[in-house]
Amino acid sequence: MTAALAPAVARGWRRRRNPSLVVGAVLVALVVLTALVSFVWTPHDPTFVEASVRLRGPGSGYWLGTDKFGHDVVSQLMVGARTTLFVGVVAVSVAAVLGVPLGLLAGMAPRWTGELVMRLLDLLLAFPALLLAIMLGAAFGASTLTAMVAIGIATVPSFARITRSGTLQVMSTDYALAARAAGRRPSAVAVRHALPNVASLVIVQASVSFAIAILSEAALSFLGFGTPPPTPSWGRMLQESQELLFVAPRLALFPGIAIALAVLGFNLLGDGLRDRFDPRLEDQR
Repeated sequence: MTAALAPAVARGWRRRRNPSLVVGAVLVALVVLTALVSFVWTPHDPTFVEASVRLRGPGSGYWLGTDKFGHDVVSQLMVGARTTLFVGVVAVSVAAVLGVPLGLLAGMAPRWTGELVMRLLDLLLAFPALLLAIMLGAAFGASTLTAMVAIGIATVPSFARITRSGTLQVMSTDYALAARAAGRRPSAVAVRHALPNVASLVIVQASVSFAIAILSEAALSFLGFGTPPPTPSWGRMLQESQELLFVAPRLALFPGIAIALAVLGFNLLGDGLRDRFDPRLEDQR
């Protein structure tokens, strides 16, 4: 009896101690903590220009040195984390608010309606976030709002696809068929049965989309279509450091590491959540 239970106990222990989930949660918590601390404290004013200390190396006064404008690098990284998380939260929220209802509609409506919705989303999928942001930036001007809207709209098809897939599985179950046979309204079936069962899929997709949003925001800021100065941004820190790569490579190294760790954290968190919500994946390992 004990030998028979041992494999199940071991699998449950691995799920509780999932390395991807733990490492991802730690990295994400570090980024979030840095952003929260920046609201109440930074070593220096991140937007204050002090020409007398420009390009100063790391030291006691400036832990990671200063950039070509005399900005403290640590302070800019801390406030940049705030900007990155803000863009990610809003972009993912926009994508989820639009994508999840469309996915539920495509999964519960008649086949031709679902196919029409998905084909329209395929057209939207042809416009990457970067291209969409450039178009919106040219029309309305480069800003943080433009970046958030562009990234959010470009991610809508991903949420709709994953929601539709889960909804189709739910609608084929006996309890969903019984609810429809009992005369429940489609909206009630969606809220009572479909949405709770696809929530885990949406959470995992949100974590992965957050990592994509971080990369997209950094790329847009690097190209000048994201967060405008003087608000610190990791992507613009990279853009401003490119002319000093051979003089002060640390100016590109630190924001690059920050972006890499944030993206890695959210990707690992998404993998860990997927394993937690779908034990079959863990059982196959």
